[in-house]
Amino acid sequence: MRKLGNSSRHRIPSGGPEREALRQKGQFWTPAWVAEAMVAYVLRDGSKELFDPAVGEGAFFRAAKRFGCVHLSGTEVDPRVLEQARTNGLTDVDLARVEIADFVLHPPRRLFRAIAANPPYIRHHRLATSIKAQLRALARSLVGTELDGRAGLHVYFLLRALQLLERGGRLAFIVPADTCEGVFASALWTWITSRYRLEAVVTFTGNASPFPSVDTNPVILFIRNAPPAKQLYWARCLEAETTTLTTWVLSDFEGVFEPSLYVMKRDLAEALKTGLSRPPVEHVENELRLGDFATVLRGIVTGANDFFFLTRARARELHLPDEFLFPAIGRVRDAETDQITEADLDALDAKGRPTLLLCLDGRPIHQFPASVRNYIKHGEELGLPKRPVIVQRRPWYKMERRDVPPILFAYLGRRNCRFIRNRAGVVPLTCLLCVYPKRDDAKSQDVLWRILNHPRTIANLARVGKSYGSGAIKVEPRSLAQLPLPADLVEEAGLHRIPELQQIELIYS
Repeated sequence: MRKLGNSSRHRIPSGGPEREALRQKGQFWTPAWVAEAMVAYVLRDGSKELFDPAVGEGAFFRAAKRFGCVHLSGTEVDPRVLEQARTNGLTDVDLARVEIADFVLHPPRRLFRAIAANPPYIRHHRLATSIKAQLRALARSLVGTELDGRAGLHVYFLLRALQLLERGGRLAFIVPADTCEGVFASALWTWITSRYRLEAVVTFTGNASPFPSVDTNPVILFIRNAPPAKQLYWARCLEAETTTLTTWVLSDFEGVFEPSLYVMKRDLAEALKTGLSRPPVEHVENELRLGDFATVLRGIVTGANDFFFLTRARARELHLPDEFLFPAIGRVRDAETDQITEADLDALDAKGRPTLLLCLDGRPIHQFPASVRNYIKHGEELGLPKRPVIVQRRPWYKMERRDVPPILFAYLGRRNCRFIRNRAGVVPLTCLLCVYPKRDDAKSQDVLWRILNHPRTIANLARVGKSYGSGAIKVEPRSLAQLPLPADLVEEAGLHRIPELQQIELIYS
């Protein structure tokens, strides 16, 4: 199958101020081979107008012109980027109906029949508190409930665009996979698929990604404002820069297009349960999950690692008493294998890495030893009580606590997501999750740890994690508890679910 030229690829800065500017604005431009497929879908019914709520460099406008679309309209918050659109071949006439406006918070006052977009990928932690409040209100008004706070701006672009989609109209969005995988996904997609027809979803292999230098795993959503259907087309794009994607869309999603594109029909119920960005799996009744054998919690959030997370030398210099210092680990790469020992902590200390967490309780300052009082005063001089996380604590220096977890989980990584046996008695910061087996004997904990690190179990992480670029995944605590465990491995190891009543007895014994 013919490929588009490499000129459709955009150079992504690998770091520095340029890369940070991209993160702040969420601007990652759509390559031509993807834009053409998306525009082909929304114009299939003969619409002569295309609306793009995030015009950017104008990739969808250029594609629409190639399809003979004569009316181009849209919104964009950054007027400077429209100059790039002109450089890329669009004219003042093409851009005459683009408004400089915030599409989500100040939307157009009309409906549209054809909408295509690559909305800005701005993560939730980069949004101002006032903006988050308005986004929550939007979700309440449309979905009937607030979405989890980790939903990024792109999710609200999708909601607003669907609200403005004419009856019978078509929408094509390319978004990060977390749109289908996040904690908020169930509420979001229950609402969407009960009101609109999800016709197709396109995913990409790593070497076919439209954004090869970006830590995101994109999916394309093809949605009509039509009665919902019980099935959808699900495709896996295996080859970048190919026209196969557009050909498939123009075929009304019919035909065979391997080896460039793998296509199948899926039941909507199964796809929603599995995750729209994930390939289908067979759901087993009463499937064994990690939560049957362990409790999962996140690591400790200090709010100021540079203050609370110390080297041994720094702790000695400050004369901080041992009773307030707990062995800790602050980076995944500080645990180089699937075990961490006291010898590993000694090696980290020799490298100048912090290995001690200052764990102060909530007693009044005057009840601490003088060295601790002086350090607390130093923290106040640094303005720590006003930092976002710390400001919620009473008192500000009181550290949250975790029991020492027998097993740690490196929950964000590209090739080395793993379960780490904690033989050093450390507590983790937020780089790791805490896994507390429900059986407290070391033998049972070792058995569970080995099952968790089995390749088949590790492969199941893709079923519960959020996927990013270059094969990276991230698994939140509640999701990790849902990690399926291979039944034959559990049976062979002699592990058994603890009945609920017995679990209660163990907790309160």
